[in-house]
Amino acid sequence: MSMERPPEFDSGVAHPARVYNAWLGGKDHYPADLEAAELAAEANPGIVPSVRANRAFLGRTVRHLAGEAGIRQFLDIGTGIPAADNTHEVAQSVAPDSRVVYVDNDRIVLAHARALLVGSAQGRTDYIEADARDVETILAEARRTLDFSRPVGLMLVAILQYIPDADDPYGVVRRLLDALPSGSHLVISHPASDISAAEVAESMRVYNERAAAHAAATPRTHDQVERFFDGTELLAPGVVSLPQWRPGPHDIPADDIPMWSGVGRKP
Repeated sequence: MSMERPPEFDSGVAHPARVYNAWLGGKDHYPADLEAAELAAEANPGIVPSVRANRAFLGRTVRHLAGEAGIRQFLDIGTGIPAADNTHEVAQSVAPDSRVVYVDNDRIVLAHARALLVGSAQGRTDYIEADARDVETILAEARRTLDFSRPVGLMLVAILQYIPDADDPYGVVRRLLDALPSGSHLVISHPASDISAAEVAESMRVYNERAAAHAAATPRTHDQVERFFDGTELLAPGVVSLPQWRPGPHDIPADDIPMWSGVGRKP
């Protein structure tokens, strides 16, 4: 598996975190990111609703982990540019002593994170600059803040599509989980290749033409996403479309959001 660092910062090619920011209506992106976001959304009008549903899913899962599951530590890989209801905000609203480590490889994300992602007085937040595939660096740096003898919420929300099959995304998840103790939870959302397949394929093609090679995206089927949870106990309702994972009273029902999601507990 190639562990090369991403190339130096280049505002002329689209980056996932900045494209995601454009879909959310933010301002922290460059013309290349906005172009990729707009063209991908034209090819697949479901992208923007998916991004918003993904943010709601993150909030629901973190509230569950910090509440019912009693998790007090979170490793959020591929955090993206800060928006509303970030992982530490949700977790610390439930349990103020929660600790959260964010990981991203975009320096704009990290600059915003250090300025804006300020935790509670009782809790703690930290930030790691690393590619999601660089498991050894992530684990070594995260241990400075997190206690790996206690359960951790591993957040891989809309990030695994950027690890191609050639780089063994299943091995990446397995090595991360292997470092975490029993009772840890794995949270995943992932673009689907078997919901609105033609639109998703076209939007990915448009995005990939404008993205850096290391940031190309690969959608996957339900069975392929479910495989990431091998070795965990899937929480009900299993791997489902984003809005179907334990929706709250204010969540908008939708059946055609082209993203799979799920939460698994390490036994």
